[in-house]
Amino acid sequence: MSPLEIVQRDIVTCNICTRLLDHCRAVAITKRRAYKDQTYWGKPVPSFGDPNARLLILGLAPGAHGANRTGRMFTGDSSGDLLYRVLHTTGFGTQPTSRSIDDGLALHDAYITASCHCAPPDNKPALNEVGACRTYVERELKLLDRVQVVVALGKLAHDNFLSVLKGQNRIASRTPYVFGHNATHSISPVLIDSYHPSQQNTSTGKLTEQMLIEVFLNARSLLA
Repeated sequence: MSPLEIVQRDIVTCNICTRLLDHCRAVAITKRRAYKDQTYWGKPVPSFGDPNARLLILGLAPGAHGANRTGRMFTGDSSGDLLYRVLHTTGFGTQPTSRSIDDGLALHDAYITASCHCAPPDNKPALNEVGACRTYVERELKLLDRVQVVVALGKLAHDNFLSVLKGQNRIASRTPYVFGHNATHSISPVLIDSYHPSQQNTSTGKLTEQMLIEVFLNARSLLA
């Protein structure tokens, strides 16, 4: 088992945040009517992607009936439908859809992790829960030693990544780095912000598919 695989094992078996674990399990039992015949993952969701990636994508948390059901990051809900379509369009994914952990999808030069690996009630993890999960991001960053660019999906991911860098004394303060869609911050790794591809953002037009494509084209240009 590789060091990165050990991190994923530790994520899946983590039992620190009892509120989140209870919620994941409860959702897996009650289910959504559309998925009543499916077996839910119902536990912390591991990261997914290319272990040699130069691009790290940092999300918020698994969706209750998305990744908490399928066991793969951003898989099984509308947020993932948009994200993986864009990753395919911009050359980071082998196919435009992600339906299950055994659907054949692979990522090239990209790796997806989360600020919180358990599905939180109302999609809102508490700050202490994000803090408890931060150790996994820190461990992954250390092992993903080729990462040059980080795309933060949403302000919480933006703040969380800056907290990681501040904790490592790589930046003095989070204050100079203001969140804004497709804002590029000259730190190491380079940080690019994006609105989260949630249904709330896409249904209101706050985030369009083209806007998200531009974020990943920006990332690709920096990698080039």
